[in-house]
Amino acid sequence: MSTNNRGISIIMTVYDQARELESNLPLFLSQEYEADYEVIVVDETSTDNTEDVLKLLKKDYPHLYTTFLPKPNRHVTRKKLAFSIGTKAAKNELIMFSRIDRPITAPDILKAISEVLDENAELTLGYIGRKGIRLQSFAFVDSAASHIRKAERRLKKVVDRDTRMSYAWGRYDFIIIHKKNVLDLLNLFEQHISPTALLGIRLSILWQSLIKRSSTTLLVTE
Repeated sequence: MSTNNRGISIIMTVYDQARELESNLPLFLSQEYEADYEVIVVDETSTDNTEDVLKLLKKDYPHLYTTFLPKPNRHVTRKKLAFSIGTKAAKNELIMFSRIDRPITAPDILKAISEVLDENAELTLGYIGRKGIRLQSFAFVDSAASHIRKAERRLKKVVDRDTRMSYAWGRYDFIIIHKKNVLDLLNLFEQHISPTALLGIRLSILWQSLIKRSSTTLLVTE
């Protein structure tokens, strides 16, 4: 089946982000995509009016599906569990893990991504920059292990840095993966990394990005 005709399930987790949901979620829900797609929001037991915002949006967007994170399991990290719940609810084989605070603004960007997506790649990372969206494909999930395991991407002060250097440091904004490979991906989430190992990962990613210039695809959206 051509990637252009394949359904996509966009999954994101939120916690006390009612404002971002109200302003950004319609951008995900208004994509001009001929194939079937859905947006799944996993609420990590928010304490603001996230639930009310989602209920209102579901009235206007029938392809919005919402679920919630139950009481924490001490053996599983919250983010890993939330994405696992979202994946189980997904009806499509192509999964896109995204962030509500990093919206895909162009109405046809999902279509553009699907047209150039490498069907042979198990995982693709997406970087949202000022000039558009950059896609970085990996033949195997393990090949992207350094990017996924990189602990600093979870720190807000790092994530909010200049987006021009996001790709160079491996600070991706979304992940596209086949449903059958999601478990391999989630096993890499939030693993403990020693300071020495983290430094090695940072330098390795920087080397691949700037010196070796890993192959990427740039979708211009402006």
